[in-house]
Amino acid sequence: MILKSEAIPHKMLSLDPFSQWLGIQVLEVEKGRCKVGMTIRKEMLNSMGKAHGGISYSLADTAFGFSANTHGKYAVSIETSINHIEALEEGDFLTAEAVTDIAKTKIAFNIIEVKRGDQIVALFKGVVYRTNKDWE
Repeated sequence: MILKSEAIPHKMLSLDPFSQWLGIQVLEVEKGRCKVGMTIRKEMLNSMGKAHGGISYSLADTAFGFSANTHGKYAVSIETSINHIEALEEGDFLTAEAVTDIAKTKIAFNIIEVKRGDQIVALFKGVVYRTNKDWE
């Protein structure tokens, strides 16, 4: 049985120990869109007492992967980049919302906004390749 769009990110999270360690929660899902959230913990800080850049990157990458797979086919990242706009602190609650902007037959382009409240703290761009394998 092929999974519905809304179920795929939850299944992916259940199979993803790294995103679980980060404390990522699925907040909203629909086909072509996924919003996730997490709180920055002490063990996520760098030597300057700010969140390591990999933390906001990982949150955005998870939103990106979850969103890209809501179309029902296994989708794999082929290119990503991020712009860090604001420094992040322990205790900050971040959200990342991924939206598929352009979807061709096998390639899709996604923009992900990482926010602290209403403030954009990072912008992530991702390109994904969609395989023929269905999520079941």
